[in-house]
Amino acid sequence: TGRRRRTGWFDAVSVRYAARLNGCDEFALMKLDVLDGMPKLKICVAYEYKAQRINYFPSDPENAKPIYEEMDGWDSIAGIRSFEKLPANAKKYIERIEELTGVKVGMISTSPERNDTIIR
Repeated sequence: TGRRRRTGWFDAVSVRYAARLNGCDEFALMKLDVLDGMPKLKICVAYEYKAQRINYFPSDPENAKPIYEEMDGWDSIAGIRSFEKLPANAKKYIERIEELTGVKVGMISTSPERNDTIIR
C-alpha cells in the first residue's frame, strides 16, 4: 500500500519456543525488505527476567526485558530472487536467525511482488 509501517525486532527466543511447541522445521521470513537501509538491526537473543539472563520464553513476559544482539544492515534486497545474490549482511542476518532458532528459513520475500521470493 506504500504506507509506512512499524515493525518490531526479530525475537529469536519466542520463535524458537513456538517452533518447538509446533514441531516446525522451516519457516518463512516475509517482508525482509522493510529492513532495507537500516544501518543496524537487532535480534532478541535472551531476556532479563528477575535480574537474571534467561534464554527461554518466560511465563510472565510482561516483566521480562529483551536482550538484543546488534548486526549490520544492508542497502537493498528488493527484487532479489536467489539467496546467493543477497548482500553479505542479509545472509548473515538470516543465518544468525537460523542458528538462534534452530529452524531453517525456507522462504524469504524480498519485496511486495509475489515473484520476489527466495525458496531455499
